[in-house]
Amino acid sequence: MGNIIVLAILGAVFYYIFKSYSRYETYSQEAFKNFSVSYESIKQSDLGLFVALVAKVAKADGKVDSLEAELIGIMFDDISSVFPEPEKTKDILKRIFNEEKERSDDLEDVARTLAQAIKRDHAKQQQFMGFLIQLAFVDGSVSENEDKVLQSIAAALEFDPKAYHHIFDQFEQMFKHAQPKQSLEDAYKILGVSESDDMATIKKAYRKLVRQYHPDIIKSQGKDESYMKEATEKTQEINQAYELIKDKRK
Repeated sequence: MGNIIVLAILGAVFYYIFKSYSRYETYSQEAFKNFSVSYESIKQSDLGLFVALVAKVAKADGKVDSLEAELIGIMFDDISSVFPEPEKTKDILKRIFNEEKERSDDLEDVARTLAQAIKRDHAKQQQFMGFLIQLAFVDGSVSENEDKVLQSIAAALEFDPKAYHHIFDQFEQMFKHAQPKQSLEDAYKILGVSESDDMATIKKAYRKLVRQYHPDIIKSQGKDESYMKEATEKTQEINQAYELIKDKRK
């Protein structure tokens, strides 16, 4: 059940956070054209610090599962696309993620450093906290330790507690009320595959569609609400189709 609504949650959180963020165009190739790409420069940037926090939330329940890894991989693509050397940047982001997922001792330090980097920019706070809360819900529920990590980050960012609980409660409600609506025949049509295709082919088609239609953390800046609504609906449809096929083939 949790797997079926993963990208629905993904779309919904981006719709929510970019409603307030759409006036900002902070992250662009133009803004980063003179950025010197190195491990240290990326790690100290607000996007690098954010990736470090993503790692801590992803590993808070003891493991990074396949659905979290898929979401994080897409995020790496989105973030690295604005830097002068995307592939080098992506490798550095992966390194930061892999290092930070093994550490819990520096959680508050990283979050406070990010807070200083974004200087109480409420739109960025909303963007980052929304993604982190969404990530914790990927497997369908939030563990006690995930909740503890999220609240520690929110406190260090000086994020409004009411806003935090509002976003969190939205996810809980979506999870409780989401129900699959597709038939198996619909699912194959949505992914553009046939019943005779093997799972490797179906997975490839699924990933291609996800990357084509997901609400991009970078490119969504400046888009209107209709764009986000369409992206939300499409990603929900794609993910539901894939999970339905997977479940039927177990």
